[in-house]
Amino acid sequence: MASHHASDSSPATSPASSPHADGLREAVQAGLPAAIAELSSLVRIPSVSWDGFDPDHVRASAERVAELARETGVFESVEVIQEPIPLDAVSGAGKLGLPAVLARRAARNGRPTVLLYAHHDVQPEGDEAHWESKPFEPTLRGERLYGRGVADDKAGAITHLSAIRALTSVLGAEPDVGIVLFAEGEEEFGSRSLPTILERYHDQLAADAIVVADGGNWDLTSPGLTVALRGAVAFNLRVSTLDHASHSGMFGGQVPDAMLAAIELLATLWKKDGSVAVKGLHSHQAETPEYDEDKLRDETGLLEGVDPIGTGDILARAWYQPSITVTGIDAPSVKNASNTLIPSVRVRISARVAPGQTDREAFEALSAHLFEHVPFGAQLSIEDLDLGQPFLVDASGWAAEDALAAMEEAYGAEPVQMGSGGSIPFIADLVERYPKAQILITGVEDPDTRAHSPNESLHLPTLQRAILAEALLLARMNSRTV
Repeated sequence: MASHHASDSSPATSPASSPHADGLREAVQAGLPAAIAELSSLVRIPSVSWDGFDPDHVRASAERVAELARETGVFESVEVIQEPIPLDAVSGAGKLGLPAVLARRAARNGRPTVLLYAHHDVQPEGDEAHWESKPFEPTLRGERLYGRGVADDKAGAITHLSAIRALTSVLGAEPDVGIVLFAEGEEEFGSRSLPTILERYHDQLAADAIVVADGGNWDLTSPGLTVALRGAVAFNLRVSTLDHASHSGMFGGQVPDAMLAAIELLATLWKKDGSVAVKGLHSHQAETPEYDEDKLRDETGLLEGVDPIGTGDILARAWYQPSITVTGIDAPSVKNASNTLIPSVRVRISARVAPGQTDREAFEALSAHLFEHVPFGAQLSIEDLDLGQPFLVDASGWAAEDALAAMEEAYGAEPVQMGSGGSIPFIADLVERYPKAQILITGVEDPDTRAHSPNESLHLPTLQRAILAEALLLARMNSRTV
């Protein structure tokens, strides 16, 4: 999932009205209750794609998306596909990936084909005690619907399906625009089988434009088109110093335990101001709009007295600089703590890569740093590596022009061309496979969505506007000859 933030390019004049705009607006409003009900049915399926979680839930989620796609009556084919992870993959090689949904309708009369992407898998819920309502029971509070995956990215799949239904309710069941629906089942776990899918289903996935509904918006009233993404490097690091646990009173202060070594090693990753201290991780230079510390505090919930980290413009830190986060530690819990020296500790390191540097270069820099700074001669090992390339989107083509016009029409506000601190690694794969396709990264998230976190939520008026924007975009494509 991608996070949000923005650049300052937007259309200077109001766009011409999309074909059938009034009818589409009415159709989207009439279909909103069904869209919310269908989204809720998806959220109730705990389709966590990570190892250690039941893959049958991901299968059930895929089957539900496929069922909804068939119900539109638009597609000539709808299938649930499951392909192996490539043998040369960095992690999980040879294993079977998780189920995805592929549906296709061919273009007619010279119209373009659009690939509508979303993913139906979700992140783990984390500690349920931090949720105000059950993570897999969609709960409405005010104008927001809460639940894991309600925004990231099951709302993306529902946006696509609802926009298609609005289009066909106005134009009939035989539009000329070609439509491919692809709902991936393992985006949250590295899209590991995606290279195989792109190879085996190359022709079925081919399109003139690709709409990736996995991004966000500038705020609750201003839509966003994401044009810059950081890449990702994530791996498990194991730090070991002893072959068994020992009494901390008897041997503490004499031999290093793994926790001490891990803390010392991890601290070398950052400078005192919190910026990255790893040699070889680069930044990208580009202008960003104004975004002050007060807005940062409001959007992140930064506690009073706690300072932001890093240097330079705040948005540059989010879009164009590398970052490193320790997202998990396997060690005894406080509840189970005993007076022992811990022999081995495992941590999950998640780094973001600035545009202009490859994910592999960034991993090699990180790996070299860790082995060069290991304290006390501790033993290190790295496993479960996931990589994702950063990307800069070219928003100068006709598809972006149509998308920006449709967004402004749907939201009643000028769209913002945004950067993202998050990552969507597979976009680089799509561009490599389909170099002539225009990429459009849209979405329903806003600064309060809290994707990947407890109390993830979706602003329902934004969902309605996102569906309308995509329906208007499809109507524009349905009238365009390529």
